Amino acid sequence: MKCRLPVSISIIVLIPYHQSVSPVHNQSTRRSIMGADPRTALISDSIRIIPDFPKAGIMFQDVTTILLDPVAFKHTVDMLHERYQGTKIDVVAGFEARGLIFGAPLAIALGCAFVPLRKPGKLPGDVLSADYVTEYSTDRIEMHVGAVRQGQRVLLVDDLIATGGTLRAGVELVQKAGGKVVEAACIIELPELKGREKLEGLPLFVLVEKEGL
Repeated sequence: MKCRLPVSISIIVLIPYHQSVSPVHNQSTRRSIMGADPRTALISDSIRIIPDFPKAGIMFQDVTTILLDPVAFKHTVDMLHERYQGTKIDVVAGFEARGLIFGAPLAIALGCAFVPLRKPGKLPGDVLSADYVTEYSTDRIEMHVGAVRQGQRVLLVDDLIATGGTLRAGVELVQKAGGKVVEAACIIELPELKGREKLEGLPLFVLVEKEGL
């Protein structure tokens, strides 16, 4: 009698684009500024809103939920890459904390250096620093001395622009190092807070606008 070994069958399920796994969405007040591109809608819908964080009255835009949807995460990096592909960017500088998440893969895609802009006490070497005011706090951002060199063209990346204070501090740091900020890129903009005005004409690229705070 011949002994038959059990057969193992693997089933691969392909998830269509419009059925991709994603977190709970909130679409009530968010709109895309690039409505012609269907990728932006998925990115927008993947952002979670958390009321009263980090203090009462703040409607916190949580972009970490984009990371739970690999399709939305890829679209975010892809759209930033498409914006800057072929341009002369020497350095992508990402802000702690969420700007680091999106800035680092963008730098890899562009084939350029990545520089982290971090809160005080996080960088071990000599640093340059700049103070700034956000919509709910006063803080400082730091960058290693020598991370950006004289004449280098720098792209600033953060998750959100509200009052513009964080990005303005990033511009100050790059200028202290002798670099030139050519543009800033964010996933979300809160236009009612008029953060663009603080950038004093610096070009700003965003994927999603959000009304209100």
